[in-house]
Amino acid sequence: MPVSGPVTRSTLRQQIADALRDEVLAGRLQPGREFTVKQIAEQYGVSATPVREALVDLTAQGLLDSDQHKGFRVHQFTVDDYRGMIEARSLIVDGILRHHTGRGAGRACVPGEALTSVRRRAEAAARAARAGDLDILIGYDVRFWRELGGLVANHYIADFLHRLRIQAWVFAVPYLRGDRRVRDWLWNGHEELVEAVAAGSARQVVAVLRAYRTHSLNWADHLERLPAPRTAPGPPA
Repeated sequence: MPVSGPVTRSTLRQQIADALRDEVLAGRLQPGREFTVKQIAEQYGVSATPVREALVDLTAQGLLDSDQHKGFRVHQFTVDDYRGMIEARSLIVDGILRHHTGRGAGRACVPGEALTSVRRRAEAAARAARAGDLDILIGYDVRFWRELGGLVANHYIADFLHRLRIQAWVFAVPYLRGDRRVRDWLWNGHEELVEAVAAGSARQVVAVLRAYRTHSLNWADHLERLPAPRTAPGPPA
């Protein structure tokens, strides 16, 4: 695991947590996959202490389940869990963006220059979604919502939304990887949302978010008609 500069235990802990989160988001660690601290320590060539700390962190984020006798397991979210994520995200984001857009005056409350980076993320995420490129989309989508949340919400809310975003992707990836219609289910309204925020239009913001919520719930309905994705209970490769 390449690093630059001196490595402290806290940075190593974060690097391991980030690497394992990326493995889950990429679908290489499937829901239900079991592993131990020793296996992960051997995989990354590090001691057990930062690995254990990283796994505890991911457990606190809801991505892993801990079993003191068996080790850890990638959490398996249900369709109902996903619907709950959609509802929570919709209520919070809708409220935040309504508050930070003009109240009928058509005035943007987020300066245009502050949206420059977010707009770039939005363009990249939308392109990836239209192309059905899940690997590219996940990274840009997560960054897009993280940066947008940082502009319009306090860090407690932004951190909560970021965690919720990761959980939603962890749920979605196993289904999307095997779906030949993946492009139909990948939301690509990032640019439209940015422009609505930049315009300070609460009406446009709400319309985009409502369409996104409907899109997500339609996908959840679709999933209920499908068999559950396969899980991989064995140790990581």
